[in-house]
Amino acid sequence: MPDLAYLNGKIMPIGKATVPIEDRGYQFGDGIYEFVASYAGRLFMLEEHLDRLERSMGELTFDAIAREDIKKAILELFEQSGYPRAGIYIQISRGVAPRNHAFSRGMSPQFVMTIRAVKELPKSLRENGARAITVKDLRWGRCDIKSVQLVPNCLAKQKALDAGCDDAIFVSDQNVVREGTSSNLFIVSDGRLITHPLTHNILPGITRLAILGICHSAGIEVQESFFGIEELYGADEVFLTGTITEVLPIVRIDDKPIGDAAVGPITRRLYALLREKALADTPA
Repeated sequence: MPDLAYLNGKIMPIGKATVPIEDRGYQFGDGIYEFVASYAGRLFMLEEHLDRLERSMGELTFDAIAREDIKKAILELFEQSGYPRAGIYIQISRGVAPRNHAFSRGMSPQFVMTIRAVKELPKSLRENGARAITVKDLRWGRCDIKSVQLVPNCLAKQKALDAGCDDAIFVSDQNVVREGTSSNLFIVSDGRLITHPLTHNILPGITRLAILGICHSAGIEVQESFFGIEELYGADEVFLTGTITEVLPIVRIDDKPIGDAAVGPITRRLYALLREKALADTPA
């Protein structure tokens, strides 16, 4: 089965899917997206992803697409792919119109998706941990919207790779640690998790939400509060969370060891509990 695309109601091989050159997502970054993964043939936390997709569309004042229509299209594409461990990329732009910064109301949104088999992260990263650098946060002021405006994220990720690391962590001018290039960030200090509160400065991650629920059930204390770079360096454990990232341990940041520079017990436990939850989740 080839990798498939969905384009405004039609499913086709990815290579056959094209959008008009005057699509506002292409010309202005005037679009939003989601990424949903499956485990053992089951889409994980689909309703939560749909909640966030609707919120992003609302914050950018897109004309609505019925939630049930979006969900039906996702499930149809997923079923046709036949992938038990799939990653579905969903993108909706405001629509197609002659290039103009201002936009007209009543435009028809462009709704596209692609689906591929998930490429798992290397086991060495899970077992030995990843390395990261910190970078100045130059992103726009509404990181809570899952927008396709990702150039600062791409540049930061590439800077990390060029430095021989795996990811970058955004830090504000006020020395507040935000999140990774495509994932939320947690630190562990004295057995307690700390993560950035939900503001306009970070994405409300779906895996972040799952981890908060897991911690509540497991009796692990979590504090949503701001913290600085020295607290980051001095943490006992650090990990990133995301749809493909899942729970990724970070053992060195800016070439400084985190704790004893090994994957910590809380990080290992949370990864195991997240996998357990994902595999037990019922089909959408």
